[in-house]
Amino acid sequence: MDHDVYDGDVDVDVRDGICASGVYNGMAATGLDGVAWQKSRHSNSQGSCVEFARLPGGEVAVRNSRFPDGPALVYTRAEIEAMLLGVKDGEFDHLVAG
Repeated sequence: MDHDVYDGDVDVDVRDGICASGVYNGMAATGLDGVAWQKSRHSNSQGSCVEFARLPGGEVAVRNSRFPDGPALVYTRAEIEAMLLGVKDGEFDHLVAG
């Protein structure tokens, strides 16, 4: 599978959390022009999945596939890496246990 890859520094205004590119946490996902959204191959046909997109500044945006025009949560690469390591270690398995 081909994934979009961007390299670059992130310039964040610490006072309000807005990057120099105008990206901010909770912005409409439709405002993230030119990004490639990716969902898991384990997603179901009803669209119940989380989608991720790598942003030009290196951040990662996350959206709900059922509401693609809704808000995007924006995380740093370090935050996403920590979450993925926790998922791989099974730290969140209890959230979906029956």
